[in-house]
Amino acid sequence: MRVAIIHYWLVSMRGGEKVIEALCDMYPDADIFTLVCDREKLSEKIKRHRIVTSFLQRLPGATKYYQSLLPLMPFALESFDLREYDLIISSESGPAKGIIPPPHAVHVCYCHSPMRYLWDHYHFYRGNAGLAARIMMPLLAPILRTWDANSSLRVDRFVANSHHVANRIGKYYRRSSVVVYPPVTVDDFAPSVDLDDFYLCAGQIVPYKRIDLAVRAFTKMNRKLVVLGGGDARDIDALKRDAGPTIRFVGQASFSDLKSHLARCRALIFPGEEDFGIVPVEAMASGRPVIAYGRGGAMDTVVPGYTGVLFKEQSVESLIDAVEIFEAMEHRFQPEAIQMHASQFSVANFRAGMKKIIDNELAKRSTHVEPTVLGTSLAALLDDAGHVPLH
Repeated sequence: MRVAIIHYWLVSMRGGEKVIEALCDMYPDADIFTLVCDREKLSEKIKRHRIVTSFLQRLPGATKYYQSLLPLMPFALESFDLREYDLIISSESGPAKGIIPPPHAVHVCYCHSPMRYLWDHYHFYRGNAGLAARIMMPLLAPILRTWDANSSLRVDRFVANSHHVANRIGKYYRRSSVVVYPPVTVDDFAPSVDLDDFYLCAGQIVPYKRIDLAVRAFTKMNRKLVVLGGGDARDIDALKRDAGPTIRFVGQASFSDLKSHLARCRALIFPGEEDFGIVPVEAMASGRPVIAYGRGGAMDTVVPGYTGVLFKEQSVESLIDAVEIFEAMEHRFQPEAIQMHASQFSVANFRAGMKKIIDNELAKRSTHVEPTVLGTSLAALLDDAGHVPLH
């Protein structure tokens, strides 16, 4: 069985690429197809596979400005020749499912998210885009939405990374899906006996993660907050302008520094709406509670009163209320219980879930189906001589 793994782009090692690593473990001989690739940014596990890029790779600056090439992505994806493959697994977010699968192949799509900038986050992205993008988006978005929805029909089985994403797949593609949580290396994290008096925000600093709420709330409360992560200098500068003396920006940190901060913080602050959200699971694997906005993937991972606290509105006041609730019950949170809860999001569970779904789809495809004529079995229409009666 020849296997192809389709990923939107390979230019960093984040959550989507961790899914690709897990799929590479499952299918060590699989070929990887992607729009653009920066091999220097990839893990050795991914680089061991044959990686096929699209014609976009040949454009100047493609690995840096790939997102601006969105109007060309449908053409690039459909240019991949997949005729020789029996199983196609697309890792969808940016897009990837829009390949043309051969009739005999099974196409399973692991969906991190329907394209946010075309669907539910469209107005947010347009409002934060430059002038040229704000002008072009209303012209291009309807065409791309139509292609995105139509290409969902090329998928045999959708797998969602959370119930939040499953609902969006149903809303925008009118397709059902099954939830398999993404692989988190929970065994790499552990609780610490030494805790510090600070809260933590960790992850890529981009506007939709709403780190600005945490900065303003903790400035107002005069409590210590560490902001760990890199991002656009303009976004970071805007946060620093709102930050008081209790806010500390660490910048991009090593994995060991991330683990140390997660294990020692009082709690992780997670004010954005994510499709899943790996950092909260990493915090819980470190035995630390999570204070999260009660929408999106956090609804799958954070259990109120047991592994953290959820707040209802993306506002400074709502976050402050949640912190005060947390501090009133902080002594009740048990690191070992929180860590045990996080164990369900392991790499092994991801592999087992995906294997079961893929095996079921392959079994369906291999099952013989008798041809029918107008809903009647062809075998039932044949006479003793093997002919179709004319009367």
